[in-house]
Amino acid sequence: MPRYKIIVEYDGTNTVGWQRQNEGKSIQGWIEKALVKFTGEKIDIFAAGRTDAGVHATSQTAHFDISKSYKDYVVRDAINAHLRDMKASAVILYAEKVADDFHARFDAKKRGYLYRINNRKPPLVLDKNRAWWVPVELDDRKMAEAAKYLIGKHDFSSFRAAECQAKSPVKTVDFIEVSRQGSEIHIRVEALSFIHHQIRNFAGTLKMVGEGKLSPIDVKHILEAKDRTKAGPTAPAHGLYFTKVEY
Repeated sequence: MPRYKIIVEYDGTNTVGWQRQNEGKSIQGWIEKALVKFTGEKIDIFAAGRTDAGVHATSQTAHFDISKSYKDYVVRDAINAHLRDMKASAVILYAEKVADDFHARFDAKKRGYLYRINNRKPPLVLDKNRAWWVPVELDDRKMAEAAKYLIGKHDFSSFRAAECQAKSPVKTVDFIEVSRQGSEIHIRVEALSFIHHQIRNFAGTLKMVGEGKLSPIDVKHILEAKDRTKAGPTAPAHGLYFTKVEY
């Protein structure tokens, strides 16, 4: 059976997240329904990462098998046509036939996320549900200094959600960058994998550094404490974007 890889862009607002669930709209559910309409087959799709409710993606990767071979653009365009009919907030940017042993999740070498903070006084209109609105002025330079303590292999228990099902809180963060672009502060993070809410908990803690409630060195101490109660709050889901997968 031919295997196809797809790149998916989606707006996670008003969804239960990537993963299909019994109740609520999901990105996986939408695409699988579109595939039924396209192929007449019940098809399971597998993603590089399962994003939570409210989280967006500019470049999620997934794969699936179908019984018939199609040109790549036909797969992309057919799925998109059915997604439009469903008024789904998702689109297939790219589709290609890949090797039979390719796996979107297990073959991934690195995943990348972006967290957007809009740091302006006026409330958000166009970017509502697209960024975390923080009207208090933030010092992005101190946030960038603090973020450096999070690079490398660590026990990230201080940034782990209580409901996290990962076997271990030990992860390796390969890259973190905090930068300001106009009124926006961007936090970019890359790693092979993450524990639940890790990036949103990073963002909530770095925001506290930016507003002067924590110093950069405090983030090092929070990390070493291995205690979730020592870190900042979990930042809202709508500021988070799944942006890349490397294979």
